[in-house]
Amino acid sequence: MASKPEGTTTSTRTIEAVRRDLEAEREQLASATESLRESLDVTSRMRTKLPLVAAASLGAGFVLAGGVGATARLLFRRG
Repeated sequence: MASKPEGTTTSTRTIEAVRRDLEAEREQLASATESLRESLDVTSRMRTKLPLVAAASLGAGFVLAGGVGATARLLFRRG
């Protein structure tokens, strides 16, 4: 008599039961994907905070360009 290899089992599930399970998993995955997509929607978040983002960008550009020192040198340089 041949013995079964370790880790194998006989399944009594029907094809219809497997299809139902797969469909349920697909629906669950679609729901999770949509939820993730909504939480990662950067564009809509940026639109709601546009004034804050614009001010922060201008401030960062000012500092990276040299800040007050560079502005003073530009304004008060001798011709």
